[in-house]
Amino acid sequence: MTDQKTPTVRRPQTGVGRAAPHLPGDGHMWFMVLGDLVIFGGYFVAYMVFRAKAPVEFLADQQHLNITLGVVNTIVLITSSWLVVEGVHAARAGNRSGAIGLVRGGMVCGALFAVIKVYEWTAEIQAGYTNSSTFFSFYYVLTGVHLFHVALGLIILGVVIRDLRNPRRARVGMVEQGATYWHMVDLLWVVIFALLYVMR
Repeated sequence: MTDQKTPTVRRPQTGVGRAAPHLPGDGHMWFMVLGDLVIFGGYFVAYMVFRAKAPVEFLADQQHLNITLGVVNTIVLITSSWLVVEGVHAARAGNRSGAIGLVRGGMVCGALFAVIKVYEWTAEIQAGYTNSSTFFSFYYVLTGVHLFHVALGLIILGVVIRDLRNPRRARVGMVEQGATYWHMVDLLWVVIFALLYVMR
């Protein structure tokens, strides 16, 4: 018999003890993710077009970015995604308390990413690098819209934790939906980091 005190997370079943094969999350979340990827893809193409027209200007402005902070933020966000992945695995294994702790760790890393980004913005603005140039206009738009998605992702992960705390509402699908969105946020940052900080 199953111990009634063991924290579990409900998941779809097919047969005895086998999880039903399915796409993580649901169609609505994937529609939202793909829509965001299309929108950001438009931003990325526009950035590349403007950069091709003024490579010297873009390169000169790019030198003023703090690549160390960019690397640190990339590591922080990748760590966050790893924690959320482990949270999904814990949820699938029926370990509700473990999933809560791992998703919460992912949220802490996401919040740290936001703090570092705001600090970086403040330093750039105080140094006089505002949106007066085309490069910095793209920089603030891309990182600003991305930071909005980070904030939304933190809210979504918060909802995941809220549901995990309630045995009646705890569902693997909800954890997977939160993870799907959060991985999109991570992927977008990796592309932004490569375009703005690394590409020469």
